[in-house]
Amino acid sequence: MNGSDKCRMHLGRKTAGVKLAYQAEQALARLDAPPVENALEELKALGGEAKAWKDAMAERVNELTSIRYSTDGGEQLRAEIALFERAMDRCEKILTSIARLNIDERLAAIEEAKVAALIALIDYAVEPLPEAERAVASSRIRAKLVEISGAA
Repeated sequence: MNGSDKCRMHLGRKTAGVKLAYQAEQALARLDAPPVENALEELKALGGEAKAWKDAMAERVNELTSIRYSTDGGEQLRAEIALFERAMDRCEKILTSIARLNIDERLAAIEEAKVAALIALIDYAVEPLPEAERAVASSRIRAKLVEISGAA
């Protein structure tokens, strides 16, 4: 029926499209995903996931004895081949985005800015101390930061 969400052949049932749209809305409502805090780090992580998926699909393709199979309807390409092709395309797209955005350089610059701010904070905190104590405190704090950052 026109204007109805029911199939005209099966008036009591919803069409597949309506069911799918409803299921998608329900799934999105359940996600309740928080906003991305660091898009650069997330994109790098996504690149790692895309590469891992591509590698997993490559292993599956390598296990195949044939890239096609035959049925009564004709010859078919194996799904693993299509998944591997999509994984390669997606990986290329994400890695190109990472390269184009200079993500490694940007993340390094962010880390350098954090370190500079931390050093300025340390200098500010030890400024009221007498010169001898200031040098000792500053040196100990910086050594501990190096130790901590080396363990991370």
